[in-house]
Amino acid sequence: MNISDMLTKETIQLKLQAKNKVDVIDELSLLLEKNGNLTDLANYQEDIWDRENMISTEVGSGIAIPHAKSSAVSKPGIAFGRSLEGFIYDNERCNLFFMIAAGEKASNEHLQTLSRLSTFLMDEVFRAKLILASTAEEVLEAINEKEQEEIEDKYVSSAPDNEKTFLVGVTACTAGIAHTYMSAQALRDAAAKKGIEMKVQTDGSSGTENMLTAQEIERAAGVIIAADRGLDLSRFNGKKLVKTSTKKGINEPDKLIEEVLNKTSVYASGDTSATSSDDSNSDKSSPFDIYKHLMNGVSFMLPFVVAGGILIAISFMFGVNSSNPDSNQYNEFAAFLNSVGGTAAFGLMVPIFAGYVAFSIADRPGLAPGAIGGMIAYTGGSGFLGGLIAGFLAGYTVLLLKKILVKFPKSLHGLNPVLLFPVLGTLATTLVIHYVINTPVSNMNNLLTNWLSDMSGSNAILVGALLGGILVSDMGGPLNKIAYAFGIQMITSGVYGPMAALMCGGMIPPIGIGLATTIFRNKFTAQERETGKVAYILGACFITEGVIPFAAADPLRVIPANIIGAAVGGGLSMALGIELTAPHGGLFVIPIAINHPIIYIGCILAGSMVMALIVGLTKKTIIENKQTGGINNVSNI
Repeated sequence: MNISDMLTKETIQLKLQAKNKVDVIDELSLLLEKNGNLTDLANYQEDIWDRENMISTEVGSGIAIPHAKSSAVSKPGIAFGRSLEGFIYDNERCNLFFMIAAGEKASNEHLQTLSRLSTFLMDEVFRAKLILASTAEEVLEAINEKEQEEIEDKYVSSAPDNEKTFLVGVTACTAGIAHTYMSAQALRDAAAKKGIEMKVQTDGSSGTENMLTAQEIERAAGVIIAADRGLDLSRFNGKKLVKTSTKKGINEPDKLIEEVLNKTSVYASGDTSATSSDDSNSDKSSPFDIYKHLMNGVSFMLPFVVAGGILIAISFMFGVNSSNPDSNQYNEFAAFLNSVGGTAAFGLMVPIFAGYVAFSIADRPGLAPGAIGGMIAYTGGSGFLGGLIAGFLAGYTVLLLKKILVKFPKSLHGLNPVLLFPVLGTLATTLVIHYVINTPVSNMNNLLTNWLSDMSGSNAILVGALLGGILVSDMGGPLNKIAYAFGIQMITSGVYGPMAALMCGGMIPPIGIGLATTIFRNKFTAQERETGKVAYILGACFITEGVIPFAAADPLRVIPANIIGAAVGGGLSMALGIELTAPHGGLFVIPIAINHPIIYIGCILAGSMVMALIVGLTKKTIIENKQTGGINNVSNI
């Protein structure tokens, strides 16, 4: 399939009106909608913004490639926009914008075609032709010429030259459409200019392509990993290895090649020294890594929390004491559900969390010490906080063991992963957790639990308002996760009020912005009003991120309104003694997991209305542009 099959004259705009990121995404997605590529514009834009919030699609050289796989795509398509004066997309000034729309179940052929476009943009001559093109036909002609020049496997011959330096690499981004292939192409091009042979495996949306063989890895003088998500690197043990992001792979391939060739150390599983020197010195370094390890644990823990919480909530439908054999409400099936949720699922929650925090830090050798340390924390009363400490302690203990045991004779190295790492790592972690952590953290948990259980009046309002406001302040960021983790900790301690305040606060921003688009229609564009309808559904499902497109477009109004509205709802929920036994589910768990469902819905609506009024009353009116059929936004500031 040719790129010109998906990019047409109708989806090319050589004189973009957009002056910022939000506008260009709106303008290009409207081209795709008018061309019949989309069935639901608002849903597609939601998916685009979800992708943007993972990592910027600004790729350097004045190019941005917003893209998404979406159920709202009826047929794959590409929209191209050009702004000769350019504007700052995220951090850099961009002139060329390609929006890629792929279906949720796009075929490999479509995904490969879209990925080829990403590699074409690495060619300076091709980019120059796009800048100089005066008509849509000239853009399509430049693409057709490039497709004719394309030669498969340009830099790796079927008969390898054993006298040449040989490198291998792996690239992988979160979506697997653009950055994956652009970084692979940039690395191959840079290697070819240096007279180096290089093979790059791409782990994209259409699966793994150009798979590296064991023989190629053995032959390679070094390995470059340009990835924005976790990969299993154990097959590269003993090789010179540099890890970095796909963006660095695109923008600094020469530097990465020099760095891997000049390395003096080799990689061992879990080795953090393999990170590119620029990455390790960046301001993302330590805090970002800690957050990444924490989120790895949370992502594996959540299914246990959700499953356990909802099963417990279902058991309560038979009566609050239905699982107690001494109660006249006792029901054998309810007791079974309560046991599965409370004993099995919640019992595994902390060990799983701690194990996968340690796994993120130290790879597989950290898993057993982390999980066992988490179990000791759970049974010893320190709960989620103890598990958090156990995960980090186990992970960094195993990293330390790797540095110490590498000095032992090579004949003993085979014992490390099966004997020394798990035994010594577990022993060190559990000794600290049992003798140092459990008692003080358990006492703190008990004090906190008793304080929250007896809370009423202004104290309850304050705590509920803080939890609701903090949860939505960064819409999925670190503060959100800290507040949510606190709610989970309280559920495991039998205190259900904080989680009710958190879910109430998290549901308010999307519902509030939806109400604002309905009540104050003349202050939002037609497209924003459509997105507002989707926000209602996302809010009902406790998906706070439904407000992100509005917060990105108008942060000075929407973010403070988020926090105030969520604080109002969370404070009311705590003050009225509302409890939630399930940690997620939104509207779907309110009938079974909330003790006062009608009052709780009232709290959500109250907070949502406060937010809607703040946004609506402070936002200026939209002026219609009758000539173009578009809109002009009055300044938001």
